[in-house]
Amino acid sequence: MMTFAFYLFAITVCVSGFMVVLSRNPVHSVLWLILSFLSAAGLFVLLGAEFVAMLLIIVYVGAVAVLFLFVVMMLDVEFAKLKGELAQYLPLAGLIALVLMALLAVAFGSWESADQSLALRAVPVEGAVTNTNAIGAVMYDRYLLPFQIAGMILLVAMIGAIMLTMRHRQNVKRQDVIAQMHRDPAKAMQLRDVKPGQGL
Repeated sequence: MMTFAFYLFAITVCVSGFMVVLSRNPVHSVLWLILSFLSAAGLFVLLGAEFVAMLLIIVYVGAVAVLFLFVVMMLDVEFAKLKGELAQYLPLAGLIALVLMALLAVAFGSWESADQSLALRAVPVEGAVTNTNAIGAVMYDRYLLPFQIAGMILLVAMIGAIMLTMRHRQNVKRQDVIAQMHRDPAKAMQLRDVKPGQGL
């Protein structure tokens, strides 16, 4: 059953990955991407890394892929025009693909598995501590301070990116709440005696 599930998830990941690139409809591409994420999460569950699988589903499927789907559906992007412009970069893309394939061939050609590699694999044991509990115990016990520092660094980086990209434009009307609260109603309103048949 484990072997069947592995081949099912692996084939689904490969097929959906190809369909992400080959689909003409961008909405279909995002849906194939969600399927590939779910299949990859299934592979992580088979490896005993259920924490990584749940992160993949929650973060990528629940946030990133749905965001892609909303952006693609809401923005009126001319994908045919973009594909026409991308055709001029096909020679460079083919060269990069050949280089990557050569690197993968060299890497897998010289790959040798150690004799003790099978014994070192993390296999879930019945009744033992689960992967999620083990990661949580290590992260919030032994490495609590580095974890909190990493979170603060990410927060500062996010605030810095917002401040760097925020530009004050003069031609945009902005709301001044303090001025609105302290305005004088007598000056804000003006009564006009409009005669019948005449405009202001």
